[in-house]
Parts: sequence; structure tokens; C-alpha cells
Amino acid sequence: MRFVAFELERWQSTWENRVRYNLSESGVHPLSIQELLDLAGASAGPLLGVRLGYSQSNGTDLLRGRIAALYPGVSPDQILVTTGSAEANFVVCWRLIEPGDKVAVMLPNYLQTWGLAQNFGAAVRGFTLHADAQWEPTAEEVRSAIAPGTKLVVVTNPHNPTGHVLSDTMRKLIVSRAADVGAWLLADEVYQGAERDGVTTPTFWGGYERVIVVNGLSKAYGLPGLRIGWIVAPTAFATEAWARHDYTTIGPAGASDHLAAVALEPRVREQVLERTRRILRSHYPVLEAWLKRFGDTFTWHPPQAGAICLVRYRQSISALDLVETMRAEHSVLLVPGDHFGLPNHIRFGFGEELHHFQEALVETERGLKRAFTD
Repeated sequence: MRFVAFELERWQSTWENRVRYNLSESGVHPLSIQELLDLAGASAGPLLGVRLGYSQSNGTDLLRGRIAALYPGVSPDQILVTTGSAEANFVVCWRLIEPGDKVAVMLPNYLQTWGLAQNFGAAVRGFTLHADAQWEPTAEEVRSAIAPGTKLVVVTNPHNPTGHVLSDTMRKLIVSRAADVGAWLLADEVYQGAERDGVTTPTFWGGYERVIVVNGLSKAYGLPGLRIGWIVAPTAFATEAWARHDYTTIGPAGASDHLAAVALEPRVREQVLERTRRILRSHYPVLEAWLKRFGDTFTWHPPQAGAICLVRYRQSISALDLVETMRAEHSVLLVPGDHFGLPNHIRFGFGEELHHFQEALVETERGLKRAFTD
């Protein structure tokens, strides 16, 4: 069976630590351990006392309890802590998808589950978000993609790479259609809490008995290095996912589990998320003003959530060639739209430290103007 490679992750993981300016990230500038502890008003003593043995493999009771408290009616037994939300998505797909299954995926998207579904032997159909509709899909396409016999529906909300938040009407339609055909619904909500207007995106959890939510600390929380994600699911499903987790990473690192529990203490969590929103509110206007300096070269919709902005350019140059030129000649890492199935697009990350972000834009402008005029 043909293996579908994850091109975006290969591109980023190869180069993100080898360039001077990384505009490929979709999260905000990460907190340091000391900064997190300072926000919490905590000393490093308890962290330094963490034994470097195996932690509770599905997450400590404290951490699972704090995650469960974020979702109405959820108990800790419905939570599985994973090594990042990437493992959470993998475990869900491994549990659900068998060769010949039908899977419906929102497109464009971060294509992990799109590739996983094919690698597990599924037939994948997309329902498209349309730029001319402010990145909403149409009801007709949703109903067509989520056809009778569909095993799994995958959505990302808030959305990557557009930063769009689905309307209440569309969110309810997707849940209703999944229920009509008896499909499981996997909602990746890793950007929840990173909304520029400060209004938290409603969760898909609770909309239907077969809803599974994946989330983590990488994007909205600015803590990607902890590698902490989670699955929220019906109890029986969470138990079955845990059994698969036994074959993957076994369990989270004890130090990461400890710091994740610190970050998700309610008072600290609000401070962490407010920091993220401050960064988004201050940085996006800088990017917007910069894009406007190019005249009619770029078109885009302002992102509602996440430190990401998907931009279309009018020149005919391949985005793959363009970002490689920027990397090789200017040490700037960008994400080509091709990695989301969108030629002639670039995704800009704007969550870096402001002075570094501004320096990156200066160098990016130099490179793009040269590339667009050659």
C-alpha cells in the first residue's frame, strides 16, 4: 500500500531549527519553564523533585482532572493524555480506521489525519472551505462528503491554515450530518483559546455521543515543548485508545505532566491564554500593514484565531520554489500552500517575539520582492 508522506512536518522539522527567521510556526513564542512558573507564582522546587521514572501512562490524576474540568460533564476516565496532539490524532485514527472505510475531512487542512486515513487504507473525501465565503464550507458539500457509510469525520476548529472559526450554524450542521450517518466525529481543537477577539470557540464536545475531541498545549498555550496533548472521548473509547497508546509512547514525561498541570490550574490557564491573545492582537496589525505594502500582490482574510495568516499571491511562481528560495537565500522559513493543497498560497506565522518578527519581515520583503520581479 502506498505510503502518504506528511510533507508539511518533514519541511518544518528539517529546517525550523536551521534558519535565522522561522515564520512557519502556527503558535506563539513559547514560554520558558521559568516564565510559566512565574505566572503560576510557583517555585521550581516541586519540578526539581519530579522523579525521572515512568509517570502515569494515561496522565496523572491531577492533570486528567484539570483537563476534564474544561469539558461539561466529563470525568477523568474520559481523558487520555498523549505525547502531543499529533499522537492523539494518530491513536484515534488507529482505533477507528480499517481498510475500505470512508473518511470525510475538512479541506484545506493540516493534513495529518488526511494522510493517516489513507495510510490506514481508507477512502478519503473532502469538503472544502471557500475563500469567497470567508472560509466556510457549503451545506451541500458537507452533506455530500459525509455520505451514508462514512466511518469518521475530521474537522479542525479553529482552523489551520486559515485561522477561521466555523459559524454556529455550520458547526451544528456537521454534527447533525455525522449523527445522521452514524459516523464518529473527530474535532481537533488545538487552537481553541487563541482567538484574537478573546471569545473562546465553542467545543464540539457534547454535540453527539460519538464526538471525540483532541487538544493540547502547543498552539494556544505556547508550550509546544512539553509535548502534551489529550483525547476527550466516551469512557469505553478512551480506554481503547489507551490500549493503543501502550504501543506508541506509553506515557507522557513526568516533568511535562507536572508542568502541564501547573499550566492548567484555572488561574494560571487564564493568564497563559491572555498572554497568547495579547501577542495575536499586537502582532497581526504589523503583518497586515506589511502585506498591504505589496499593493495588489496579496489577498487574504484576517484570521480569527491562531498566529497564522493564509495569503494568496497573484504571481505564477510555484509556492514550493518560492519558499525554498526564501529558505536557501534569506534564511526565512515559510510554509507553502501546496502542503495544504493550495497552490499560490503562503502561510505566515506571526507569533514570534515582536522585534524578531519585525526583523523577519524586513528580510522576507527583500526576498519576495526579488523573487516576484525575477
